[in-house]
Amino acid sequence: MKVKKFLLFVLYCVPFFLFAQEQITVKGVVTESASGQPAIGVSVLVKGSSNGTVTDIDGNYTLTNVPDNATLVFSYIGMLTQEVNVGGR
Repeated sequence: MKVKKFLLFVLYCVPFFLFAQEQITVKGVVTESASGQPAIGVSVLVKGSSNGTVTDIDGNYTLTNVPDNATLVFSYIGMLTQEVNVGGR
């Protein structure tokens, strides 16, 4: 009986843990490592989702509704693709 009550309690709590992941807005600037100049037109995607954007003329990007434990994927033609963990920052 105690096991059934415990399992029922766990099943009741699971939806709350699923919704407890915080959704944040991530902003940043992408620059070229060699020159420090803004990187225009870099694709910035949340790994495993369709949420993404492209950097503007100043290298700025903004992504909304990003899980705080997400990984961002930065890609540009002719450059190496990089993955960066958001890590709640």
